[in-house]
Amino acid sequence: MATNLSEQPRRRVGILVFDGVKMLDFVGPAEVFVEANQTVPGYEVVLVSPDGANVATSIGAKVEVSAPAAEAGRFDTVIVPGSELPAAKFMTPALLAAARELSARTRRLASICSGAVVLAELGLLDGRRATTHWKFAADLARRYPSVVVEPDAIFVRDGNLYSSAGVAAGVDLALALVEEDYGADVARRVAQLLVVYMQRSGGQSQFSALLTGPVPRSPLVRKVIDLICADPAFPHTVQTLAAHARVSVRHLTRLFRAELERSPAEYVAFIRFGVARDMLHAGHSVTEAAMAAGYGSSEALRRAFVARLGISPRKYQQRFRSTGSVAADPPMVAAVS
Repeated sequence: MATNLSEQPRRRVGILVFDGVKMLDFVGPAEVFVEANQTVPGYEVVLVSPDGANVATSIGAKVEVSAPAAEAGRFDTVIVPGSELPAAKFMTPALLAAARELSARTRRLASICSGAVVLAELGLLDGRRATTHWKFAADLARRYPSVVVEPDAIFVRDGNLYSSAGVAAGVDLALALVEEDYGADVARRVAQLLVVYMQRSGGQSQFSALLTGPVPRSPLVRKVIDLICADPAFPHTVQTLAAHARVSVRHLTRLFRAELERSPAEYVAFIRFGVARDMLHAGHSVTEAAMAAGYGSSEALRRAFVARLGISPRKYQQRFRSTGSVAADPPMVAAVS
């Protein structure tokens, strides 16, 4: 007979905070777990610090903790958030000792942003795939060459070790953990309650199409961009886009080239390619990616990938496969002595 969820013990989530911790790195994931408790009695969130003392966050706010790491007991999940401070400053011997202690007493271990440096310093990421915020990725790879750094991923799972890019990516990772524990419906409900998207998978790029290239200046261009991004699969033409903006084709083309360094048609192709690429990262088939992005056929998407990257979408997906499908977890994270 299946056990009622209300009769199951709560999963303990320990978050290791320290002076200078980036507040959004741990508050975002913590809110995901707490919000999940409106749907399932799933989580007990416990803030711990290396010595049990309260900490000052990146914005100066004081945060009260429950216990020192050594006395906090066992956890289902431990999260090590990051900091904007240099690693040499925030990664103290006490923090490393606390992370080592917690790693021995949890089923799964996760880092947010530069918290990956702590796990790498302990040797926990040796031979493992991991990610961090893009601005720290090169340094992580240089300092810890045994870590397989995936600088473009939102989050990465390798066995029972997880890592994510910074700030909002921690929310994506926490939603993925909730989905692992209680299923997609619960995770989707949490996303709805928090008014965030339930769309970003681990393999999705940190650099979405909207975050790259020049920023539009005029409200008119932003209005057209919103239309394109709301439905990239729609058969947009420069005529339909100009009609939507209530300007001439010539005027719209001139604005796009001045502000985005692309024609309207080139911008549509740019967005569609980004959508298709992210869907391939997320594990969708080539056909699904082609349809969702508006290519019409998998062959059209193949031609676009060969033209832009020199490889087919299938080979691209094999090379940069999603992090979602992994083997069963070992029972505990191996601590490094």
